[in-house]
Amino acid sequence: MTTTDTLNPYAKFLGAQKPLAVLQETHNRLHALAHAIGPARLTTAPAPGKWSPRDIFCHLADCETVFAFRLRQTLAEDHHVVQPFDQDKWAATYVNIPATDAIVTFAALRRWNLLLIESALPQHANKPVTHPERGAMTFSTIVETMAGHDLNHLAQLERIAGE
Repeated sequence: MTTTDTLNPYAKFLGAQKPLAVLQETHNRLHALAHAIGPARLTTAPAPGKWSPRDIFCHLADCETVFAFRLRQTLAEDHHVVQPFDQDKWAATYVNIPATDAIVTFAALRRWNLLLIESALPQHANKPVTHPERGAMTFSTIVETMAGHDLNHLAQLERIAGE
């Protein structure tokens, strides 16, 4: 495993794509995929033990909240150490959350995060931050992780939608 793969386990999904372009387009893809999947299938998991589309939308909204905090703490503190979270424990709360609310929440948070990212780059691209499970990284690594994470879950939703 390369250093990039260790710091950003979603790097393989990003490849040569520009992170900001991915981040700017994700909310549009989520809306389109929710429509393609349709209301009747939003709460149906594609296989036992897998998340439903609604669960994925909720997870993305939660992650956008986490990324918002990580980005801001990285800029605000010297050598910030991010706090990991257990995504499966967080997912236990998704059962009564409508997919549409998760998508709207994601879109608003993403817009807020993009405003921060666009104002911080390139000046703070190399600002150091540490992930306790992945090691030393930079502000840019967080941005790249966000984009790769988006692409990973968009691919899951595309498979469910049959695209």
